[in-house]
Amino acid sequence: MTVNNNRITGVILAGGEARRMQGEDKGLVQFSGKPLIAHVIDSIRTQTHSLIISANRNINVYQQFNCPVIRDKSDGFQGPLAGMASCMEIAKTELMVCVPCDSPFLPGDLVARLYRNLRSDDADICMAVVHGRAQPVFALMKTGLLGSLLEFLAQGKRKTDNWYLQHRLTTVDFTDNPAAFMNLNTTNDISQATTRLHGNRNNSVPVRSAISLTSHREYKLH
Repeated sequence: MTVNNNRITGVILAGGEARRMQGEDKGLVQFSGKPLIAHVIDSIRTQTHSLIISANRNINVYQQFNCPVIRDKSDGFQGPLAGMASCMEIAKTELMVCVPCDSPFLPGDLVARLYRNLRSDDADICMAVVHGRAQPVFALMKTGLLGSLLEFLAQGKRKTDNWYLQHRLTTVDFTDNPAAFMNLNTTNDISQATTRLHGNRNNSVPVRSAISLTSHREYKLH
């Protein structure tokens, strides 16, 4: 089944608190020479029609990646569903795929595989699964679900899985590529991922934010 990328908006979720990353804004932490979010942009841009960044701080920095940057409408870091809702409100396509800002090894066929199962199973949402474990922030969904999502949030509910289960949900098993769904949540995660990337067990990268560097300015987006 051929994917029509013109029907899909990509959303990069960068609106969390990142409590375990020494207070740094996780999407702007340097990894292998550029901010984490830049790796995600590289992976997902060619798989979608357009991109939106969901962020709640350092808006001016994220805007330099030449994508719309949308804040949550609610205060207090209410979780990924809040970011999805704000982005869904401005998405102009039938479908929206969400990915986190801290997964630099996204597979090049992520959207194609989610799209294939969404269509073949006549589902509203298609979520990645690895070794039987749900990966709810890696998901393709219909933007027509906005009303349902806003109602869910208005009731004070925040759990992503619970909202998904209110709709026709299907999954894709990515157990063939589990490393693609690695989240870099801590400084130790950054070091381990750098070792994996470069194959050097003695290599360790200090966590530095792109806010205080110029790498993100030099990084040429395409």
